[in-house]
Amino acid sequence: MSQSTPRLGIALMIAATFVFAMQDGISRHLAGEYNVFMVTMVRYWFFAAFVVVIASRRAGGVRAAAATRQPVLQAVRALLLIVEIMVTVYSFVVLGLIPTHAIFASYPLIIAALSGPLLGERVGPWRWAAIAAGFAGILIILRPGLAVFTPAALIPLAAAFLFALYGLFTRLAARHDSTNTSFFWTGTVGALGMTAVGAWFWEPMRAPDWGWMGLLCLSGAFGHYLLIRCYEVAEASAVQPFAYFQLVFVTLMAIPVFGETLEPNIALGAALVVFAGLFSAWREQMAARRARPALNGS
Repeated sequence: MSQSTPRLGIALMIAATFVFAMQDGISRHLAGEYNVFMVTMVRYWFFAAFVVVIASRRAGGVRAAAATRQPVLQAVRALLLIVEIMVTVYSFVVLGLIPTHAIFASYPLIIAALSGPLLGERVGPWRWAAIAAGFAGILIILRPGLAVFTPAALIPLAAAFLFALYGLFTRLAARHDSTNTSFFWTGTVGALGMTAVGAWFWEPMRAPDWGWMGLLCLSGAFGHYLLIRCYEVAEASAVQPFAYFQLVFVTLMAIPVFGETLEPNIALGAALVVFAGLFSAWREQMAARRARPALNGS
């Protein structure tokens, strides 16, 4: 990256979260009409084509993008992501967009909690306090022990855990592979894995819904393009906090379109989760800044 432009990066991140929120709404509609396996499979076909096109336009082409010394790790990453997407979309249908995203927002805290034992990273007491606060927010959303608690609320928590594992494995893969390689394996292996499952669940789709499916595929590709551009022009630590805008956009869409409501416990719990995530990201950024002078002086 030749020059960092944080303002452009922030704008691109907010735009990407808006596109992904719209994508979630379309996924919610299609998964309510058809099975999750087929919807995810068709989405991945387009995603695989997108990553191949991106790879072919970069130095070395597709062969360079596919080259890796850790194929098992890359394949596990890709398969984890397809399972996470199916679980998340299923949660949209059975629980709703707002509570799903409110709980799913905890995944950065799960990454922080697991980065010590899995990656050997140091997690200080302040970040542990943020993790505890975030999970207190999850408990507020879930309201365990009350008559209104539904086991379906655990589905997005499972999705958040799966996405956290995907994020940790991506960090591990980044020690030897480029972002382009990881992106290529995510799309291609994910498409192969989804086809192996989804082909058994094919069902006829009405003509109007093919239009929605096309829009779903295009929004996914466009959202990832915006995300790639975002990380090309700004540091991840500067733009990552703005990823929480997706929760805002999803809420603004889900209430009028799907008739969802923002319950007080969800609003309070989500606010606590987001605050904890932002604080954890800030502490991580501060730790990285303190480490730079030591590295430069060594």
